[in-house]
Amino acid sequence: MDTGPSTPDPGGPRRDFAAPTSEPGPPSFEWLLGRLGAGGRRQRLLLALSCLPCLLLGLGVGSDALFTLTPPRHCRDANGTRVPENATCQDAHCPNWDYGGLPALTSNPVTEWFLDCSRGWVVPLEQLCFLLGFAAGALFLGHLADSVGRRSTLLLALALGCPAGILAAFAASPSVFMLGRCLWGVMLGGMELALYLSRLELCCPSQRLPVAMAGDLLMVGGHFLLLGLALACGSWRILQGVISAGLGLCLLYGCPGFYPESPRWLLATRRTAQAKEILMGLTQGGAAQESEAQEALAELDNACHLPAAAQISLRLLLSCRNIWKNILILGFTTFIAHAICHCYRLAWETPEDPHATFYLSYLLSTGSAGLACLFLCLSVDRYGRRGILLLTTTLTGIASLILLGLGEYLNSAAQRTFSILGLFASHAAGSLSVFFASEVIPTVIRGKGLGIILALASLGGLSAPVLRLREQHGSFLEHIVLASLNILALLCLMLLPESKRKALPEGLRDGELYRRPSLLRRAGGREGRDAEGATRRDDVPLLSTPNPAS
Repeated sequence: MDTGPSTPDPGGPRRDFAAPTSEPGPPSFEWLLGRLGAGGRRQRLLLALSCLPCLLLGLGVGSDALFTLTPPRHCRDANGTRVPENATCQDAHCPNWDYGGLPALTSNPVTEWFLDCSRGWVVPLEQLCFLLGFAAGALFLGHLADSVGRRSTLLLALALGCPAGILAAFAASPSVFMLGRCLWGVMLGGMELALYLSRLELCCPSQRLPVAMAGDLLMVGGHFLLLGLALACGSWRILQGVISAGLGLCLLYGCPGFYPESPRWLLATRRTAQAKEILMGLTQGGAAQESEAQEALAELDNACHLPAAAQISLRLLLSCRNIWKNILILGFTTFIAHAICHCYRLAWETPEDPHATFYLSYLLSTGSAGLACLFLCLSVDRYGRRGILLLTTTLTGIASLILLGLGEYLNSAAQRTFSILGLFASHAAGSLSVFFASEVIPTVIRGKGLGIILALASLGGLSAPVLRLREQHGSFLEHIVLASLNILALLCLMLLPESKRKALPEGLRDGELYRRPSLLRRAGGREGRDAEGATRRDDVPLLSTPNPAS
């Protein structure tokens, strides 16, 4: 039996404050939040501030659908006779296009620069640039969020992104517009990541799901609001400028004391003095007495004084096999859920009335995303993250298999019914995968891990512009491939732990112990137990998630 001194965790402090003194690190955030009184006025205000910009995020992300929409068009010949709608013009630089009008907007880049016929490839290229920029922003700024903090990353994304939005609004050519939209996507990716981390890390276990879904619902509300704002603005340049100005107002979050750094991240990286100042502010309006709050904060001073955690080496990070397993499984599920959404929207594309088709597809997709968030709010805390993710992934696969195998035997109403089911299930699986990942990734690398998940979600969205670039050729084969991968993702989900109402892992050691037991042997030995003797592994059955003993 090894009786030597314990080695400090290079990935951050241990989570349990009741651990022996040989286990260094400050108290856990859940313990402090419980002693300070969760749900105080200051905490609710900070959670609201972290959710409000999601409305503007929804406007920024949804604007790409309006900017890249090709309206119905006619071409007049030399005698002024109109050729059939959407007919291919013989002259690549024909000046006689007669556009039939856009939904919501009076003009967009397609109509302003005549991005049709031989220049039609510019439109999906802009979509590719925007989504790749979003993925790059989530990846690079996610790494920065673990190094300099969530608040600093948010302010940096806003400071760099607002000029990019103005650049896109005043673009004089398609190339400048694509550059501005790519940089705009980088800002939106970093902003969404920083806000998601901030509001998640400020919650106790029972608050995490409602707060996360509140942010997602506000993004859905931004998509709905976008249509009304586009009708009010008319021009796409004005719309882009208004959204950029709205996000510029979020720079007020940089005012001292208005929007502080994540105290959980400060504790995990052993910046105890800064964490104590912020936690003092959380006591305002809380249920705890002032004496209890002072006693809880005094425990931070009594903890072992250690320097801030050093930068985690790449070798140490790559050795965390269980953490990488969780990230890869949930990232794969997120990618499939976002990629397969486009396959369900194809069932609504009819040439009869392009305006009605756009509104119906847009509203159904946005409405199904909102219903998915409400469904997750009502079911995930009751039946567990893993169980509902298995359910939604299964429903996605069932809808795809029916549309692929029986599509030619179904009438229009049945096809649209299963398309709506697929949209609903895929939106729910995508949102839950992101939330699930944020709970199983340790705080010290949560920015990197969640950045990978959001980047994969954005890469999944590339299925739509790539298919448009190929002029819809191969859509059936693409749906078959994604449905097959969805079944593979369903099998992988059984390897995930259950995070329902559990404390967030802080260091790499916590994340490595966050696993399911082996299927071939009974868990319960000394391995995988914390300092108080409670098992850290998920010993419950696959779908059973009983409430933890209080």
